[in-house]
Amino acid sequence: MGILNVTPDSFSDGGLYLDKKSAVRKALQLIEDGADILDIGGESTRPGSNSVTSEEEKKRILPVISEIRKKTDALISVDTTKSEVLKSALDAGADILNDISGMRFDPKMRELVATKDIPVIIMHMKGTPRNMQESPEYGNVIHEIKSFLLQRVTEALTAGIRKKRIIIDPGIGFGKRLRDNLRIISNLNSFNELGFPILIGVSRKSFIGDLLALSPEERIEGTIASSLISILLGAHILRVHDVSSLKRAVTVAEAIIKEGVSIQSSGDRGKDRVLHAG
Repeated sequence: MGILNVTPDSFSDGGLYLDKKSAVRKALQLIEDGADILDIGGESTRPGSNSVTSEEEKKRILPVISEIRKKTDALISVDTTKSEVLKSALDAGADILNDISGMRFDPKMRELVATKDIPVIIMHMKGTPRNMQESPEYGNVIHEIKSFLLQRVTEALTAGIRKKRIIIDPGIGFGKRLRDNLRIISNLNSFNELGFPILIGVSRKSFIGDLLALSPEERIEGTIASSLISILLGAHILRVHDVSSLKRAVTVAEAIIKEGVSIQSSGDRGKDRVLHAG
């Protein structure tokens, strides 16, 4: 999943793709680089950010979605918490909802998703983007996030959203401390117990900056490392800025894993040295 922020204030690429021409050009480049899904957002969700109106959000993303849909059949995800924005985005050609609130912020969201029968990404977040990093605390971060996601999924199913339409996201960086983010990634396989595909968004996140003391633009190696570990531990979708670099890394990693599984199955004497996916 390639990230396209049509915003002036996103933490990594805010202001770079505010006009339609540059946004569409970036979208097509992401597809050429190997993105299967484009995730388009018109409201920054960086720590401390303020919400924008539905009208402003639509003004930013709808012309971009409409133009992209004319040029490609690639899947388009809309990153929003507002049902009014989602409805307009679907009319413009979007296919998927990516809701950082887990469909909590807008009471009409679950009904709309069920009616339209579209895929939805349900994410965990503690608080709101404005206050989520104000001293977040957990007793057992994995248990609490799993419980949160299970509750949101139950609400979605009750509203009529089909199980096969649901994707879950533990919400790296959204109301988490450094050790919380590391613990989530290292225990990602436990989220498979919920029975839904997992999306993980580690791209250029602050936990990488905390570990390496680097700016967002310099965090590609950390993004690759954490993304590959996430795949090994069960992630199905990577949400990233640097699609070409991640695509290359994943291609090599998958080739090694497949060869390892093949060797292991054939009973080769070196099987105990094989890296495999669990």
